[in-house]
Amino acid sequence: MITEIVAQLDNVVSTLQTLLYVDVVQPIFFKVGLMGYDEDTYDALYWVIIGVLEILATFAILRPLEALRPIETWQDRKAVRSDVFYTWIAKLGLINLTFFFLLQPLFNHWQSLIAIYDIPNIDIDSVWPGVTDQPVVSFLIYLVILDFAGYWYHRWQHRFGVWWELHAVHHSQQQMSLWADDRNHFLDDIIQAAFFAALSLFIGVQPSQFVVLVAVSNVLQSIQHVNAHLPVVPFLDRLLVSPTFHRRHHAIGYGHEGTRYGCNFGVLFPWWDMLFKTAAWNRATEPTGIRDQLPVPEGFARNYGHGVWAQQFYAFGRIAQRLRRAASA
Repeated sequence: MITEIVAQLDNVVSTLQTLLYVDVVQPIFFKVGLMGYDEDTYDALYWVIIGVLEILATFAILRPLEALRPIETWQDRKAVRSDVFYTWIAKLGLINLTFFFLLQPLFNHWQSLIAIYDIPNIDIDSVWPGVTDQPVVSFLIYLVILDFAGYWYHRWQHRFGVWWELHAVHHSQQQMSLWADDRNHFLDDIIQAAFFAALSLFIGVQPSQFVVLVAVSNVLQSIQHVNAHLPVVPFLDRLLVSPTFHRRHHAIGYGHEGTRYGCNFGVLFPWWDMLFKTAAWNRATEPTGIRDQLPVPEGFARNYGHGVWAQQFYAFGRIAQRLRRAASA
């Protein structure tokens, strides 16, 4: 049943992909002399269409909930505008596309070296013939493996000071919303895209499966950041990371502040936090953000930027300050 639904959705997206390419992209590329990229661009359009559908679906479902049952009521929503920009960039795959065009020759070279020197990889589909090669089973296995890696990747973002300054762009949002998930430093996005693409290739994820894995992860993470009281389903928050669980991760002084604090790092599943003793189940509504954003004396009134480009630029300034302090210590 699930396989049939995914297949039907794939057919719809593929049809839109072909129409958009033939009627819009190909004529433009022909005129400007970029036909050498036509095949790669055709493949990239699949990501773009999936991204548009994700944004429309999450907005249609989650935005009414935020309006009807908000956790916090804001007088000024200007701080959310940059997050909308981040969402369109991330969901449309623009960072991934840039990464693809700039680094694809190097990536192809690495793949050639792997083939030449017969470097082994893991083929999950062949582990248990008749079981793990079933699409739904392999999809769930890949989802769990990638989420386990995502838990540790997230912990590393908080553990290492320079990396934290990039990740702090995400945590500096004090108005959580369905858009907040994609508020990230672009360099951090590139590192993450490279890490999970390489891991997915290593464990044998097929391109069609990878698209669905990313789409499912994106939707669930948008739900985690929503500014809405969602219906409480018993035990569901032990199976999937809930907005309440993830909000604790964003809470000032608890979930995230550099290399000292940390809880609720799970990306999709809270199991890893439960296993490695980093889970916190406090359901109280707490202010989110970073402590040094607060006015004096509670914090240092540090400015993390009010627009996309300021947020990107200020992160490099914080990294430079951190490196200077380390050098003079």
